[in-house]
Amino acid sequence: MSTNPRSVVFVLVAALFALLVGPAIAQDDKETKPETPAYVTYPEEPSVTYHSVEIDGTTVHYQATAGTLTLARNSDNEPTAKVFYISYRKTNGAVGEGDEPTFPDPYTRPLTFSFNGGPGSSSVWLHLGVFGPKRVAPIDEFGNPGPPPHMVIENEYSLLDQSDFVFIDPVSTGFSRAEEGTSAKDFHGVNEDIRSVAEFIRIFLGRDNRWSSPKYIAGESYGTTRAAGLANELQSSHGISLNGVMLVSSILNFTTARFDVGNDLPYPLFLPSFAATSHYHGKLASKYQRMELPAFLKEVEEFAMTDYTLALMQGDRLGDKEREDIAKKLSGYLGIDQDYIEDVNLRVNMPRFPKEVLRDEGYTVGRFDSRFKGRDREDAGESHDYDPSYAAIRSIYTESMNDYLRRELGYESDMRYEILTNVWPWSFRGVGDNQYLNIADRLRGVMHQIPSMRVFIASGYYDLATPYFATDWTVDHMFLRPEVRENVETHYYEAGHMMYMRETQLKKLRDDLVGFYGKRGSR
Repeated sequence: MSTNPRSVVFVLVAALFALLVGPAIAQDDKETKPETPAYVTYPEEPSVTYHSVEIDGTTVHYQATAGTLTLARNSDNEPTAKVFYISYRKTNGAVGEGDEPTFPDPYTRPLTFSFNGGPGSSSVWLHLGVFGPKRVAPIDEFGNPGPPPHMVIENEYSLLDQSDFVFIDPVSTGFSRAEEGTSAKDFHGVNEDIRSVAEFIRIFLGRDNRWSSPKYIAGESYGTTRAAGLANELQSSHGISLNGVMLVSSILNFTTARFDVGNDLPYPLFLPSFAATSHYHGKLASKYQRMELPAFLKEVEEFAMTDYTLALMQGDRLGDKEREDIAKKLSGYLGIDQDYIEDVNLRVNMPRFPKEVLRDEGYTVGRFDSRFKGRDREDAGESHDYDPSYAAIRSIYTESMNDYLRRELGYESDMRYEILTNVWPWSFRGVGDNQYLNIADRLRGVMHQIPSMRVFIASGYYDLATPYFATDWTVDHMFLRPEVRENVETHYYEAGHMMYMRETQLKKLRDDLVGFYGKRGSR
């Protein structure tokens, strides 16, 4: 039996896309991840160490714990998974050898549970990017890693002065694995993943005596999908109310990001981020190139929600003159040839745009951060060979994390620390069966149940994975009551998916988050 090469390419591209932000609709369950080898063992006890960090001119002393927590037993009275975590808890002062640490009153000290996305990603990005007391060390303000070796440095922008933190690696990521006799696929799904992380939080609160603390969760990318469902799960299944939810580079409604035939919604929602990319790379006529980015994007957003959307809705009914006018406008905003735009029926998608915008220069642009450029084997393709923005940062986070775990946190294991792994297929049973995943309504529901809960949203202008305008559209279509809508705050950054890579934007993100923590109020 012969195989169609184009079909093979399509499957490979689809699998990679699913790994980075999650698949669109339910797929057949099929285990592709091997179980934990029998010879792999965990340390018997967590590693507990003591450190300090200078944040905003103040020394913060803290306890760091790296270890695993066993999830609840199954119907056969057997444990189901070991979940690896790293926690940081502020101490009342320096802790010397043999000293017993004391901690601030948990009633007044917030606790934040943090994770990343994928699905299939460990918590390393938010951990060593913004929240934790250590961060990766790029060679310039832009975020370039430079040549190896890589190691962490003190994070003066950490949020440890505002909250204690627990960084959770969901099952199959980091050092987290399903127990022997339990299948990893039992955790690889929207609802399964949410339930397991909620169970981890419930157990941790008891083990660390933190039930009385103000509680927050923070997720990035697919981690925001998890966070929206998790806020609801914690409230409805465990009676755990949150003070706040932090969504970094959010995607709650996957209809906004799937360029499938018949789904025209992503085209106007990606347009402002495409335009921001062209503006950054100097591809526009002077009329637009001279404009400040926020003013330029405001004009593009208005066009996207009016003339462009109306044109797309008309399909073949759109007249020749109107079609030419829309193509000309798009060409001006994107710096792409008008004939090309007409050839693709006014619909420039992903992954065409990263390949097309700098085609004349022989470059492609990044998906996570479109300011980054790369070169492919050939210039004539429809999509790029790799994401230059991910290629630029992968090793700095991987090497820094592995070194940090052993050298500073004292956690030893021969197991592979899975930074970003394949958890395909990801199950959509009960939440996205034969439809696009939309978990925004779960967040809407819990926000109305807990009217004091606040939501923080961070979006980067150059993010082509979870575009800022798609996030705005999703929030605008949650139909929140006015008094609840006031609890949502959105912040924009001149950066990409991981806006904390750029130091000026990392500082801005910290300042914005300090303000967010300060709004939790008091009883």
